[in-house]
Amino acid sequence: MFNPPDITTQAGGRMSTDNKTPLEHVKDTLTQLKEMRHYSKSNVERLSTQWLLFDGELKKLEQTERIEDLMVRAAELHEAIEAEINELEEVALKLQPAPEDGAGTDSTKH
Repeated sequence: MFNPPDITTQAGGRMSTDNKTPLEHVKDTLTQLKEMRHYSKSNVERLSTQWLLFDGELKKLEQTERIEDLMVRAAELHEAIEAEINELEEVALKLQPAPEDGAGTDSTKH
């Protein structure tokens, strides 16, 4: 089970998340997932570059399959993060408060 890190304020006190709305929680999660996506993509690209540079050496050391497996798993994680971002963006849209449009909704009769 995932236990979130202890969140503290600047003064060192415990920050309460009780007063956050569901929309705020979704937005916070989206921000974290987007950061994870960015670093995941960067790491896979770096690993791919290294793998291509040393492919011959890795074959000699019989490490190619292991590295390929890691690259596939990293790509799968990246795709899963992307899918979750898309899902949560839809949830965030549904949680958005209805726009307060005062124009044309005057309920007073003249």
